[in-house]
Amino acid sequence: MKRIVHVCETALLILTANLIPLWTETGFGKIPLTIATLLLCGSYLFTLIKGDGVKISDKRLKRLHRGCTLTKTGGIAAAVEVLILIGFFIVTDAGVIAKIFAVVLPVLLIGIVILCGSVRIAANSRQIKLTDHIAMLLFWWLPVVNIFLIRKFYLTAKREYIFEADKVELDSVREASQVCRTKYPVIMVHGIFFRDWQLMNYWGRVPASLKKNGASVFYGNQQSAQSVADSAKELKAEIEKVLADTGAEKVNIIAHSKGGLDSRYAISRLGMADRVATLTTVNTPHRGCDMVDFLLDKIPDNIVDYIAAKYEKIFTVLGDTKPDFLAGVKDLSAERAKAYDQEMPDMPGVSYRSIMTVMNSPKAAGFPLNMGYRLIKKLNGANDGLVWEGSASHGDFRLVKHTGKRGISHGDVIDLMRENIEGFDVREFYVGILKDLKDQGF
Repeated sequence: MKRIVHVCETALLILTANLIPLWTETGFGKIPLTIATLLLCGSYLFTLIKGDGVKISDKRLKRLHRGCTLTKTGGIAAAVEVLILIGFFIVTDAGVIAKIFAVVLPVLLIGIVILCGSVRIAANSRQIKLTDHIAMLLFWWLPVVNIFLIRKFYLTAKREYIFEADKVELDSVREASQVCRTKYPVIMVHGIFFRDWQLMNYWGRVPASLKKNGASVFYGNQQSAQSVADSAKELKAEIEKVLADTGAEKVNIIAHSKGGLDSRYAISRLGMADRVATLTTVNTPHRGCDMVDFLLDKIPDNIVDYIAAKYEKIFTVLGDTKPDFLAGVKDLSAERAKAYDQEMPDMPGVSYRSIMTVMNSPKAAGFPLNMGYRLIKKLNGANDGLVWEGSASHGDFRLVKHTGKRGISHGDVIDLMRENIEGFDVREFYVGILKDLKDQGF
């Protein structure tokens, strides 16, 4: 049915765009042509403002789908119009004015349809990159180039709609089962150089997806850069707060990067072992980052101190009360990591798991992860742009390999860029983690 509606919309658009040939090359009288013109103009305006009627609860996706439909309709109409105009100029005896309007009218009407479609896509798509938006703003007027830009907008938006619509349907189907409703609440602990901001969630779209499937989600709320010991103290306070607020006996912790070390310290050194049921670390450098040792050795101290001072000044404004750039960085070094196993032994009663993803190419991420990938590959081998594979192993270890060319970077695994990666659904990745915890009684 939808395909029939789309064909009808396209046909009506083509007819509306060819009002001049209809008036000059057909033998219909003025009254029938006037009525037809009014009906076609009305259908044209209706096409611009109507929705697609797709059965999906997400209004953004509805608008995105309509943008795709309008863009496709305009594209097909434009291709057909080229053939029509060629035929019109070959057979017509119309005057110059009629010929001019025979070109101007379809260009205007079809152009408006494509413009409306592109604007809806640009306003509602979350997968179109900033560089593509800029290119469209700069070169939309350039013939041929704009065709490629519009096509890229359309294809990206179409893939996004299909991906997200499937996601909405999946969440709807399993809503009753609440697959992420674990026995204990979940605390998600961020890594270094970030904070838990509500407006820019460290974990991207992941927490919302977990909550849709029944999870009770909280955050570590430690400062962006401090030593492992200091961050662990803040995490301990947050664990105690979550337990007090929820009445739960324990928590499950999912920690990324340095957050995994902060969590281990809180469990082993700060008496949280009886408050934590499971610790799942994701791309955490349990054996440190050799790249940190390498860079600290190569970069002059005055430059390191300058970077540290600037960082701490900025993040004090952003909410940190006492950021310590160097303490946080040095605690990630391979040299410092050697003492971790002695300082933070695994505690009885806590289930330790670890997960690691790796990049397959430096093209999988932008700066600085692409540079980090090259450097760590020489030093240690497979890595995610910051952490090498062997360093991430602790407890029950699982390596997640992406079959595509790009792989999964240190940022991809926390949905940093909110990007839909073919072959790796980051939201389902975490849904799977919580589903396993629930199935295991945690």
